[in-house]
Amino acid sequence: MSTFLDLGLKEPINKALTDLGYEKPTVIQEKAIPQIISSTEDLKAFAQTGTGKTAAFSLPIIEQINSSDKNTQAIILSPTRELAVQIGNNIKEFSKYIPNLKVVTVYGGSNIEEQIRGLKRGAQIVVGTPGRTVDLINRRALKLGNVKWLVLDEADEMLNMGFKDELDKVLDATPETKQTLLFSATFPREVEAIARNYMTKPVEITSGEKNQGSDNVTHEYYVVNERTRYQALKRIADVNTDIYAIIFCRTRRETQEVANNLIKDGYSADALHGDLSQQQRDSVMGKFRKRTIQILVATDVAARGIDVTDLTHVINHKLPDQIENYNHRSGRTGRAGNKGISAVLVNNKEKGRLRAIERIIKKKFIATKVPTGKEICQNQLMHLIDKVKATEVNTEQISEFLPSIYEKLEDLTREELVQKFVSLEFNKFLSYYNKSDDLNDISNRDSSRGRSNDENMTRFFINLGRKDKLNPASLIGLINDQKIADKIEIGAIDILDTFSFFEIDKNFEKETLDAFGANDPDFNGRSVNIEITKSNRGGGGGRKSRGGGGFGGRRRNGGNDRGPRGGSRDSNRGDSRRRSDNRSSSPRRSSGDSNASAGFGRKRKRD
Repeated sequence: MSTFLDLGLKEPINKALTDLGYEKPTVIQEKAIPQIISSTEDLKAFAQTGTGKTAAFSLPIIEQINSSDKNTQAIILSPTRELAVQIGNNIKEFSKYIPNLKVVTVYGGSNIEEQIRGLKRGAQIVVGTPGRTVDLINRRALKLGNVKWLVLDEADEMLNMGFKDELDKVLDATPETKQTLLFSATFPREVEAIARNYMTKPVEITSGEKNQGSDNVTHEYYVVNERTRYQALKRIADVNTDIYAIIFCRTRRETQEVANNLIKDGYSADALHGDLSQQQRDSVMGKFRKRTIQILVATDVAARGIDVTDLTHVINHKLPDQIENYNHRSGRTGRAGNKGISAVLVNNKEKGRLRAIERIIKKKFIATKVPTGKEICQNQLMHLIDKVKATEVNTEQISEFLPSIYEKLEDLTREELVQKFVSLEFNKFLSYYNKSDDLNDISNRDSSRGRSNDENMTRFFINLGRKDKLNPASLIGLINDQKIADKIEIGAIDILDTFSFFEIDKNFEKETLDAFGANDPDFNGRSVNIEITKSNRGGGGGRKSRGGGGFGGRRRNGGNDRGPRGGSRDSNRGDSRRRSDNRSSSPRRSSGDSNASAGFGRKRKRD
């Protein structure tokens, strides 16, 4: 393998990389860096999450940037503020020995005036979320007429989030002669559409096979029902004594509920989702990186900027709406040569989705039993004993207390002393799991089968399906087009052949019906009709659907079953449910001015 010097990077960059502990380039870096430096051709690059994509596109840009010219020469778009901040910080670290090179990161939820001042001082590289970038272009604070490089990082996710219009506006503000670089961990059809419409005869490079999961990640699944899903989640956490994990949920509400229940049951946990302010999100991530928090419960979008190399587990509390996103989730673990586990909780109806994921990641899921109470107690007890054996004893500090301690304990035998010690430290686990049920017996299926499990959502029937070229992204776009409200939460989506189902926050039930009725929309020339349904019309919920739909509804975890960790803890975030105005923060929202469809307008041409 070559060195970074061999790839054509100058000495100041190599010095910064050495300071950061970079020794050898990864496969994607080895392929992408010389290509970007030596050619002005557009580039599509595909690599697994955690293989160094940020360095692969930023290092060759830093190599070629004109630091004496204060004009913006590179614009890097990212779907979330967390990922944008991470990219901006990485570029600052890579370029610390290059005088006068400035990087400004722009995103919603932060003071726009401060960002404008940073741009006025001059920034050769700007990293931003699509919404805030367009805001700054409209204010004439961000001028992209001199841009030589446009980077679309995780572009498929930007489109899933409904940023098609914003991407168009950024493209219109940049010269046709720029070099467009597209980097992604997955390869859905939407990425090909981006290449057709935003790029000119792009070169394609890959690291490994497209979409293939990391060889360092083991994929496991646990079969549960809705009644036992949360209890199974706790048992997975309890059996893994040194767990350091992200739990993925599908919606912000589900994320907050699971986190609240874990906190109440005594786990070191917190939530990360789009309803938190930027200050709250920064605080949560700071605690998680320092391991003050062991378990982070997050939505797909909020977790896109998480760069932690030593996660032991990724746990899918619910499968993602779009199965391609599973690769993004599992890629959070198994990084930097470490081993990791990606666990999935599925009910019998969801098991079929695993086969589709296996085809994408080219890995097999291992059927795994939910741990029994006995297994958990055994693991926890041995972990406690190992900690005791590994504890260093400072005799000088405790020597004066030892005589009285020995005197107190002289009536106890060695066996009695060990028994009392274990009981003192371990009674919570023993009492909680004493005669606990075997959660692998799922014969008692949910009575709500075939219905949404979330009482906060209303299920709608729509007369469009796969044969109408409907997919989850275009359905979200269609809902957005009706301008129902500023922000509403969309739940489960189930795409079938000739009709589909979707869920909307029940508080907007009437507004949804009124909006579709008043607008009389059409989709690809076909009139659109919706109606409220209380059942899976024709058993639709059990049928297969492409695009990741059909995972059913969400169920509130009661939280009444106090966990083995004991005590209740407050999250100390009094306003944790405040909504953020940043469009890049929420995984699904109806904003009235976005379109999540897979059509991307006219193709841009270059000289």
